[in-house]
Amino acid sequence: MKVAPSLLSCNFAEMGKEMIRVDKAGAELIHLDVMDGHFVPNLTIGPAIIKSLRPLTKLLFDVHLMIDHPLDYIDAFADAGADIITFHLEAKSDPIKTIEKIKSRGVLPGVVIKPGTPAEAVFPYLDKVYMVLVMTVEPGFGGQAFMADMMPKVTVIRNEIKRRGLDVLIEADGGISQKNAAVVSAAGTDICVSGTGVFKAEDAEAAIRALKEA
Repeated sequence: MKVAPSLLSCNFAEMGKEMIRVDKAGAELIHLDVMDGHFVPNLTIGPAIIKSLRPLTKLLFDVHLMIDHPLDYIDAFADAGADIITFHLEAKSDPIKTIEKIKSRGVLPGVVIKPGTPAEAVFPYLDKVYMVLVMTVEPGFGGQAFMADMMPKVTVIRNEIKRRGLDVLIEADGGISQKNAAVVSAAGTDICVSGTGVFKAEDAEAAIRALKEA
């Protein structure tokens, strides 16, 4: 698995330094959680913050939009330096139009599903996206407990990708640490998002290495 530390769990007063720290520790992507206070009951960062962070690393920026109307903000996040933009199928924007808009900006598109949304919801979009993100907690806040019962959903999506001969990555996000990384990997996950598991670890490099080796 590749590891994408989530900046949601970093020290926000030192966000740039924190990102550089996990870059040097072996992260392959930087996961950026964008929340609007409507789609989820929390507010985080916007395009201006992402733009200010962009010059500090060459790692891919994996931008996860937890907002009601993602289509309206694709240009802003593309301009800010997003490499991947994922949005929720539960949001209010048309999924096909949103995917097409992301692609038109030269950014890699992905769809996200909450724990209560079935795996089959992503099937109509598998041939149109770079990545599927399966939430293993209810989105909105970091530090939540990993929901192991989401792993069969990952496997269902992985099997459908294989059946159709597609090249689509699966990412899992929520409560992932070295304690459960082996289960996450075995289910068919390509990229794990880990916030608390990396940023709150005594040794970020060791934590990232443990996630990869699992």
